[in-house]
Parts: sequence; C-alpha cells; structure tokens
Amino acid sequence: MRFGHAMVMAVVLCFASLGFAQRPGGGTGRPSGVGAPGVGASGSVGRPSDAGPGTMGRSSEIGPNGRSSAIGSQSPSTLLQNNSPLNTALTNALVKAGVTVPGGDLPSACSGFKNLGQCIAALHVAKNLDVPGGFDALKDKMTGKGAVNLGKAIQQLDPKVKGKAESKKATKQAKEDIKAAQSQS
Repeated sequence: MRFGHAMVMAVVLCFASLGFAQRPGGGTGRPSGVGAPGVGASGSVGRPSDAGPGTMGRSSEIGPNGRSSAIGSQSPSTLLQNNSPLNTALTNALVKAGVTVPGGDLPSACSGFKNLGQCIAALHVAKNLDVPGGFDALKDKMTGKGAVNLGKAIQQLDPKVKGKAESKKATKQAKEDIKAAQSQS
C-alpha cells in the first residue's frame, strides 16, 4: 500500500513539474510579454472600454495583429500631428463612413482624449445617435472633470439609449477605421 501511495505522489509531482516547466521562468510570475495589471507591452496604461473613467484602450492600444501598438503610447493629437499619413487616412476613412470631424481637424477634435480609439468611437456615436449635444457633449463627459467612459457618457446624455451596446458598436467601428488607416499609412 505504501508503494502505491508513493507511486501516485510521484506521478502527480511529475505532471505538476511538466506544467510548471511549460511557462517561462519555471512557472513563476506573469507570462512573457505581459506587464503589470493594466499596462500593455508598450508600457501604456489602458482598460477595456467600460472598465474605467474615460478609457477605451482596446481600439488604440491593440493593433490589427492583436498586439500593443505605438498608437497607445502617445496622445491622439500628438500621434496625428506627428503622423500625417495616418491623420489623412483616418480622416478619409471617417468621411467615407459619413462621420463629420468637427472643424475638419482630427487632431483638434481628439485633443483631451486618452487614446485615439476613444476619440474615433465618440465620433462614431455622434454620427450613429442623435445624442443631445453631439460629439462635443460626449467629449466633455469623457475628458472633463469626473470623466466617464463612452457607454456611461451616452447613458448620461440620453437615458433611453443602451449606452453599453452603442459603445461596443462604436468601438468596433473605430477599430475597423484605425486598422484600415494603419494599413494605408
């Protein structure tokens, strides 16, 4: 009986050590390429669209290949001002989608947003819905004092609208626009 018990323990330890060895660093810590919670591989801080105030990290911090991109590491205005091909391609994608850029200047429209995806999604919501105050009201809710995420901003401006669903829809549209613009720039 003792031999059987020892054999079972040996098998369990063997399988446990195999699983342990599968992970970098002997199974301790986070998998490679993963930083501290809420920090992308590029060092940029982001959250899912409905996780915190004024954030919509997915659209801008994750590139078309599913990995963190340089877009998440700069303010949207700086990024667009420093990358005129991206600015042009993204402006064209928005115009093609029927989205009006306030003042015709995307860097100015996106100033104050934490990331580019957040701004593009808000522009889409302004087009998709007849939210009182439009894009400017959304921007104020998302970037001002006591900033909220896009879903909550929509809900606060128009309680009849399902903010989370509309936020999700606009986030998808923003990702598609950014992906298309990145491939053209």
